[in-house]
Amino acid sequence: MKHFIVISSIILALVGVAFAVDADLAKHASCKYCGMDRAHYAHSRVVIEYDDGSSVGTCSLHCAALDLANSIDKTPRTIGVGDYTGKKLIDAEKAFWVIGGGKPGVMTGKAKWAFEDKQAADKFIKEYGGAPATFDGAVKAAYEDMYQDTKQIRERRKMKRLIKPTGAP
Repeated sequence: MKHFIVISSIILALVGVAFAVDADLAKHASCKYCGMDRAHYAHSRVVIEYDDGSSVGTCSLHCAALDLANSIDKTPRTIGVGDYTGKKLIDAEKAFWVIGGGKPGVMTGKAKWAFEDKQAADKFIKEYGGAPATFDGAVKAAYEDMYQDTKQIRERRKMKRLIKPTGAP
């Protein structure tokens, strides 16, 4: 009987975690700024809950930085970010951040990844490079990279419009 209770508790906990992830992605299925599917980018997604009760879901820290700048009169109550390894939402301010490295970022030329634990961040740095950072450092880097990132996104989208698929009007 004890084994049944323990196993049942584990299953319920796992279902609860899966539901929490699904609830976040169901509420904000696509990024407000670029339209990308947030489930596909669960490892980099961000959710900002403001003090007025509103919230926004983005695919990346780049798009979250856009919202933070555009919502200057709102105060963030919580900011959750996808753990790079486990893809679950974690507190962005408590996360171990890595800036740069050999893995391409989401919506940015210089990646900014969040990790729930320091060992995972250190392992990533050892394998792909990059530098450890705080949340404030990662947001500052997102703002510093904003012009170049936005310029590259515009250029990529322009090229996609110019290259039409075969048979397109």
